[in-house]
Amino acid sequence: MPTYRDYFADLKKRITEATPEQVQDLLRSGDVQLGDVREKNEWDEGHLPGAVHLPKSYLEQWAEDRLPDKAKTTVLYCAGGVRSAMAADTLAKLGYTKVISMQGGFNRWKDTGKPWTKPASFTADQAQRYSRHLLIPEVGEAGQHKLLQSKVLLIGAGGLGSPAAYYLASAGVGTLGIVDSDVVDLTNLQRQILHTTERIGESKVDSAKATLEALNPDVRIVGYRERLTSANIDRIIAEYDVVIDGADNFPTRYLLNDASIKHRIPVVHGSIYRFEGQVTVFKPFEGPCYRCLFPEPPPPELAPSCAEAGVLGVLPGVIGTLQATEAIKLLLGIGDALVGRYLLYDALDGSFREVRLRRDPDCPVCGEHPTITDYIDYEGFCASPSEWRAQNAPSAKVSAPAH
Repeated sequence: MPTYRDYFADLKKRITEATPEQVQDLLRSGDVQLGDVREKNEWDEGHLPGAVHLPKSYLEQWAEDRLPDKAKTTVLYCAGGVRSAMAADTLAKLGYTKVISMQGGFNRWKDTGKPWTKPASFTADQAQRYSRHLLIPEVGEAGQHKLLQSKVLLIGAGGLGSPAAYYLASAGVGTLGIVDSDVVDLTNLQRQILHTTERIGESKVDSAKATLEALNPDVRIVGYRERLTSANIDRIIAEYDVVIDGADNFPTRYLLNDASIKHRIPVVHGSIYRFEGQVTVFKPFEGPCYRCLFPEPPPPELAPSCAEAGVLGVLPGVIGTLQATEAIKLLLGIGDALVGRYLLYDALDGSFREVRLRRDPDCPVCGEHPTITDYIDYEGFCASPSEWRAQNAPSAKVSAPAH
């Protein structure tokens, strides 16, 4: 009967091996997939930079997600080179064409002074709370740590800010700033899910803070019980990575746009009206800004507020959740953000439609020759006659709907 020694000797004839020095040279070329097939406790003690965790016990189930290119050179390593040899043989049977097992494994790599890294650790509660994120290759441990270190500013704790804040807090975004000078009103409770009946009359910022801290103690809530103005926006916005725009008035939207360009901070914009909602991402100098899309505010009769026109209570949940999704994609650097794309949702039809947007080279803020280089009188701008605005702002640049 064949022994384990016989089995392993035969297996090594079928695979390709490389020394740590050879692997290091391959990694410098940059066109390599690197997989660590050790168990979780070993990975936590240190691993090669750029490796993905692919424990041998889950190799067949996770390989195609975590090492997606079967034609690419794929290097596997374990502690000493045994498990990686077996894993290399398995991947070859799954159709991987260039699999290499590193001789001597992580131990030899480390002992010869080559670079390695030790990941930040989670508490036991965090490992459970974010376990579904940790299973996603595009997020994983590194991504979750990045979320915990990220900062998102929400303009408004109302209809859009409520679902966005709920999901960002649930996802473990480490710091959420909330700007809102209003108090909870009974009419808010049809859609603003951060607040409750017993908090009517309380500050919306304080109500949001209580809700979100009860949901996830990992998240720090920074409240700004003030109206966003030219005088305070630089102080408030500067330290954040992404802004969620849930504003309900044009002066704030134009002010936020100009500040985001000044500080080069992306804004996830959302708006709602009765049964319709819109979402896009304004990423400075990579796509259009709010002024490219809306060079002048519409007259008040064409842009009534929710208090004047009404809004379906669940609609902000759809749009706010999409805003939270876009924010997380921006924070993690994954997926295709809605930059230069305007997503329109019709709740009555149950349909989404996308409109392509492009930057305006003549935009007074983000164009080639900006004419607005400091904050202006936004209340005056939004209240001024449309004839004046037409003379001082370019036309919107919106292309045909994308199919």
